[in-house]
Amino acid sequence: MDIGSAIEAILFVAESPVTVGELSEVTESPPAMVEAALADLERELNERGGGVVLRAVAGGWRLYTAADARPYLERFATTDRATRLSRAALETLAVVAYKQPVSRGQVAEVRGVDSERALRTLERRGLVREIGTAPGPGQAILYGTTELFLEKLGVNSVQDLPPLADHVPPADVVETLERPFRPEASSNDSTS
Repeated sequence: MDIGSAIEAILFVAESPVTVGELSEVTESPPAMVEAALADLERELNERGGGVVLRAVAGGWRLYTAADARPYLERFATTDRATRLSRAALETLAVVAYKQPVSRGQVAEVRGVDSERALRTLERRGLVREIGTAPGPGQAILYGTTELFLEKLGVNSVQDLPPLADHVPPADVVETLERPFRPEASSNDSTS
């Protein structure tokens, strides 16, 4: 991949302006080469007249939508697809992804709060779906992730999700974190 394409990809995912120095470091290219690539990209986007422009702002560079796209963006912003997921929805999605098939009650047990609203949001967005019912009394609805979920995460299957063990701190760290929340030893337990 050439430096211009690499810079374009970086700026596409950046949430804040990226400096020439950062781009130089990431692309392992001299700052002069990065500046030339930025100038080329800016010119190319302006000549094309598309929906995206490149601007130098706040000491760095960032991609922005073109001013002419504003009415379309305003309409898009009101759709369900445009809004971000809440923390509750993200937590619920993680539980469903790693424990599927899982019932609403099981999700609530893991999260410690009712997750019905979050599950409805995730269903409406097409990220989770009903995949069956649990055997036994009540026959709870079981949820699982969808193809859209896999697509958004860029994986082929749930087996490609990173192992949870990679995100769990060592036992001594967990012990230190939990200690303040444990009840103090009673006076009966102390030795005199």
